[in-house]
Amino acid sequence: MKTMNELLYEIGIIPVIKITDPKKAVPLARALCRGGLPAAEITFRTACAAEAIAAIAAACPDMLVGAGTVLNAEQADRAKAAGAKFIVSPGLNPNTVRHCQKIGIPILPGCANPSDVEAAIELGLDTVKFFPAEAAGGIGMIKAMSAPYGNIRFMPTGGINADNLLDYLRFDKIIACGGSFMVKESLIEAEDWDAIEALTREAVVKMLGFELHHLGINTDNESNSRATADSLANLFGFAAEERADSFRASTLFEILKAPGRGTHGHIAIGTNFVDRAVAYLERMGVAFAEDTKKFDAKGKLVSIYLKDEIGGFACHLVKK
Repeated sequence: MKTMNELLYEIGIIPVIKITDPKKAVPLARALCRGGLPAAEITFRTACAAEAIAAIAAACPDMLVGAGTVLNAEQADRAKAAGAKFIVSPGLNPNTVRHCQKIGIPILPGCANPSDVEAAIELGLDTVKFFPAEAAGGIGMIKAMSAPYGNIRFMPTGGINADNLLDYLRFDKIIACGGSFMVKESLIEAEDWDAIEALTREAVVKMLGFELHHLGINTDNESNSRATADSLANLFGFAAEERADSFRASTLFEILKAPGRGTHGHIAIGTNFVDRAVAYLERMGVAFAEDTKKFDAKGKLVSIYLKDEIGGFACHLVKK
């Protein structure tokens, strides 16, 4: 079973939601799931927060729903009883943290400076919320603060948007980002679930950054590989280069000297985060060839093939 940290990391973006009408909770949750983010932090800034969490937990059991703006033990109890799978608080209240640990629910308390982080470490925590992220110094502050606290990871929230999202997520101490830019209160009030779904999908696309990395073409032998590369180079002015098992025509075409994976070859799709992309596609029902995984020196997944071909081509994800 995956840990809460693993689940938060895989999703990457946690929508932070203020609900004023519990009847809107389930259609909102379903719009987020359709858009590719099966997660929600329902803030306890309204009286119906627990009711909204309970509705989502019942209707969308696979969704990672948590409670935000939890200020005390009583709210933590109500959140857990409603079905919340994690707790988030704006600040670090040791009593609330200890109570969550006692009742067995993960908590990410808000931290904005080294003293907060040291208090979190003293309480046995390894992951905290960084809040308010932009007002407290943004990614620069997190990088500076993380240096002496190598084992602490952060979920920044506050001022995160589509423009600065990747600045945060690309730093390896960031477990996920909390944000409300895809769940604006005006859209929730208008029940514009299509707009929320579209904004959610845009956020996921921004995070993952899928794009064509290169096309691999199978040939029978070195001579045919060279001829194919030369044709592409001569016709379109691409630079040709020989490598150990292929010829390249620009960076986009890899012409193999012997048949490789796929009936005709392979399609390499670049992504900002291979592991998050795998989790996203697996939620869509995509299967992967586990024996094709490749890792970098730090143990991060950098390449993996999909199990099935697409149009006669094997397809793999590669780190951009």
